Amino acid sequence: MPSQTQDPLLTPACYWVIVPAAGLGTRMGSSIPKQYLILGSKSILEHTLDRLLKIPSVVGVVVAVSEADNHWPNLAISQHPLIHTVVGGLERANSVSNVLNFLQNKVRAHDWILVHDAARPCVSLANIQMLCASLVDDPVGGILALPVGDTIKQVDDHQGIVSTVDRRKLWQAQTPQLFRYALLVDCLAHALLQKANITDESSAIELCGYSPKVIEGRSDNIKITRPDDLLLATFILRQQEKNSPFQE
Repeated sequence: MPSQTQDPLLTPACYWVIVPAAGLGTRMGSSIPKQYLILGSKSILEHTLDRLLKIPSVVGVVVAVSEADNHWPNLAISQHPLIHTVVGGLERANSVSNVLNFLQNKVRAHDWILVHDAARPCVSLANIQMLCASLVDDPVGGILALPVGDTIKQVDDHQGIVSTVDRRKLWQAQTPQLFRYALLVDCLAHALLQKANITDESSAIELCGYSPKVIEGRSDNIKITRPDDLLLATFILRQQEKNSPFQE
């Protein structure tokens, strides 16, 4: 009888998470990288990783840190059995590329890669699961995003308003961003070779002619960028814990 080998494309895809955490976060005006600033009793990065590790389908989380980072080894979570550490690069895209290289013998072409900002500690499990469920059969992937609610102005080099932009088709990108492994590898490599402005993983996918899907996110999935964001994130985390810890 001929061997009945299963088509790898028909086997369930695995999920890996990449957390680029090699940045300095200079806009925070802090002496340490922003991902290590404290929110309550833990650093921002610990809050973020605690949440990502609760995703039932995830088989591993890879954190990309700076080669000179002396904070990461001191965090107990760095020794978690599902967490791996990779040296990051100068830019986010370089860090993600380094992790993808690390994963090349651990994943299959159709497996899913979730890339999540280290400084988004308020992401909800329900939103991540909705992202994964909505794209489970998609050949490309997509991102969490919010429809733009404010009036958007385009300005010139002197901060003068040039026009009011139609916001009806504008969305504000969030993370996680979810893409098939092989596609993300190819598109990111192409974008880096072209020296394109890669602000997120979706921009690399788009550059190669694909159209990632947009899955509506939540307004409390904020990215901590400036000092005021720390207060807002602290409030959000407290409210989430009161309502239903990471399950809402």
